[in-house]
Amino acid sequence: MKSRCNSSLRYPGFWKMLTVATCTALLSCLQAQELQGHVSIILLGATGDLARKYLWQGLFQLYLDEAGKGHSFSFHGAALTAPKQGQQLMDKALETLSCPQDMAPSHCAELKDQFLRLSHYRQLKTAEDYQALSRDIEAQVQQEGLREAGRIFYFSVPPFAYADIARNINSSCRPGPGTWLRVVLEKPFGHDHSSAQQLATELGSFFQEEEMYRVDHYLGKQAVAQILPFRDQNRKAFDHLWSRHHVERVEIIMKETVDAEGRTSFYEEYGVIRDVLQNHLTEILTLVAMELPYNVSDAGAVLRHKLQAFRALRGLRRGSAVVGQYQAYSDQVRRELQKPDSFQSVTPTFAGVLVHIDNLRWEGIPFILMSGKALDERVGYVRVLFRNQAYCVQSERLWAAGQSQCLPRQVVFYIGHGDLGSPAVLVSRNLPRPTLPSDSWKEVDARPGLRLFGRPLSDFYTYIPVREQDAYSILISHIFHGRKDSFITTENLLASWHFWTPLLASLDREAPRRYPGGAENGHLLDFEFSGSQLSFSQQQLEQLVPGPGAAPMPGDFRALKATYRESPLILAWPEELIAKLASDIETMATRTVQRFGEFHLALSGGSSPVALLQQLALWHFGFPWAHTHLWLVDERCVLPTDPESNFRSLQAHLLQHIHVPYFNIHPMPVRLHQRLCAEEDQGSQLYAQEIATQVANSSFDLVLLGMGDDGHTASLFPQSPAGLDGEQLVVLTTSPAQPHQRMSLSLPLINRAKKVAVLVIGRMKHEITMLMSRVGQEPKKWPISGVLPTSGQLVWYMDYEAFLGW
Repeated sequence: MKSRCNSSLRYPGFWKMLTVATCTALLSCLQAQELQGHVSIILLGATGDLARKYLWQGLFQLYLDEAGKGHSFSFHGAALTAPKQGQQLMDKALETLSCPQDMAPSHCAELKDQFLRLSHYRQLKTAEDYQALSRDIEAQVQQEGLREAGRIFYFSVPPFAYADIARNINSSCRPGPGTWLRVVLEKPFGHDHSSAQQLATELGSFFQEEEMYRVDHYLGKQAVAQILPFRDQNRKAFDHLWSRHHVERVEIIMKETVDAEGRTSFYEEYGVIRDVLQNHLTEILTLVAMELPYNVSDAGAVLRHKLQAFRALRGLRRGSAVVGQYQAYSDQVRRELQKPDSFQSVTPTFAGVLVHIDNLRWEGIPFILMSGKALDERVGYVRVLFRNQAYCVQSERLWAAGQSQCLPRQVVFYIGHGDLGSPAVLVSRNLPRPTLPSDSWKEVDARPGLRLFGRPLSDFYTYIPVREQDAYSILISHIFHGRKDSFITTENLLASWHFWTPLLASLDREAPRRYPGGAENGHLLDFEFSGSQLSFSQQQLEQLVPGPGAAPMPGDFRALKATYRESPLILAWPEELIAKLASDIETMATRTVQRFGEFHLALSGGSSPVALLQQLALWHFGFPWAHTHLWLVDERCVLPTDPESNFRSLQAHLLQHIHVPYFNIHPMPVRLHQRLCAEEDQGSQLYAQEIATQVANSSFDLVLLGMGDDGHTASLFPQSPAGLDGEQLVVLTTSPAQPHQRMSLSLPLINRAKKVAVLVIGRMKHEITMLMSRVGQEPKKWPISGVLPTSGQLVWYMDYEAFLGW
């Protein structure tokens, strides 16, 4: 220490320079803070419900948090309403602004007065209105000697208005160089994948991706916002548990007691899946399931890992969901939308969906997403329930309170409401004690008598926010600070719609189960799952679509036998049809193996066989898989990891669930020498040689085909130059739809089969079904018409929707 003191005495100039440099740096920081600039916030739809309930309060909270920290503000409420009336409506909304409870009333009054003086209403309808706004902002900045930092436009308006507003902002109200622009968009972001893509393209023509902030207000809820930080801060203790080896299931739930009265125009268009599951619950799903990036504060890395989780989601089908509708809903729609007395809505107000993620971490683990209106309680939570493989010898009365390994083990992110009444993170005491940030979360003692998920609260380590904050206040703060990790990017949005759109299409005309609402629902909406199939636990006896002229229900019919194109026809509703076909395949496989020792089955790709593959995988335990060879009828020329790959679909829906020798699996060789379906690689000849070597007389025991709405089958398309005749057994073809390049069994090879089954499902196939019933054998026009086994049997399996057009 002495030598250091002597050193400082010997070099007094050094310390003087250091002191000057330090003071200069501090002064520069203070000056920078003073000169951070002016921010204009324009709230479009300033007199609407969302603005009145949440957004003005969120903007006021932003001002409370940021006033005096270097920025100046102006707040512009805007709408189509005339100036005088608009100002009155806005003033009424601003009357309800409130301060945090711990703020002194005098200080609150002072800041509220400042905020009101900074807030003005203006009518924005035309490009000239936006030009005038821009001029006024520039004049204010110049008059007060400020530097403009940026502009925030908050779109609290219906999506149909987005394009005109975006065009006006881009052409007439963009800030100058060196000034940022942030545009905030509220859901709904489209109705399906196509409309979302169209909206994204339209907005992308006016704004850069980094300028757009799509709001999902659930990402601002404190318990949801804590999922990634919790996983990150507790990696060492929990990451190895956060997987298929330890997790039993994950539940992501949002229940409401209110119904849709007053909102039926919105609800009729969107329904519960589009309103809640496609956005809020799906975002939460990705936060729970995604792989943790090294740095969870890196918004780009978080997005990349979210997209990886989306790519691993197993496609949804009709059997993945159950839907319901509270009984008063159709009456409300008839009254509010002036529908006729006979109108019956099929819009679901309740949905339960079973999701699987096909990756190493989550393979086989069910994720249950559920939401509904007119239910028994208002509550939201994410519950990760861990497997319990312990057995406790002593009786339960001797277990250590809350800590026995025989008690349920769970981590719960409690979003709010319910019996607890506030956001919380709960961790079972027989799991490691978690770490949460002490500046924002605090551990609390159990409330006597309070039970959650069947256990007393004392069984959990319970943490609640130090200060509860509204989701919109949090998100508005993130927008101001340019934090994009709490918002939906275009890629994220389209990935979600890509996942949900097929299920929504399959449910489009499905009659939902009707329920009375509230506590009277009883067990009517309880559901259970087996494999990938979800179903209501209780059978409902009453008619689902009442009234005269109601459509016949599945229970009204059994599988019927008839004739179609001079071949046997099996007619049934989809679930019965799939069950019948699966049973027929198993019976044939068993008999063939008993007689010849092996069974050769060739399967088509596409969406139609998916339900059949799942039925075979999960319900036919006596199937002789060990002696079955699986071949592909056709394949898209893509990598096997591509979602479009037929082999990937086969792996996801069948192979991963059964035990079949790997040498009995025969994928088509579409990728050779690092190329896809190159003629010179002779992949089609190689597959033909493999068939000739393995299959006696190149005659498959069973070939499963579908029928396209243009009459194509396998990957043999109308006017195809190859595969409809000739000697080639396997051919390369071109599809009118992407991906264009395909490999397919030829029609002559298909017709060598001992049996060909054609599966036709869905109302979209009705027109081609009727056409094929009238035409002869013209494979050049309709390849399916050329399917006629030379010495085998052709059987059509068709559902009532395809056959009758219902």
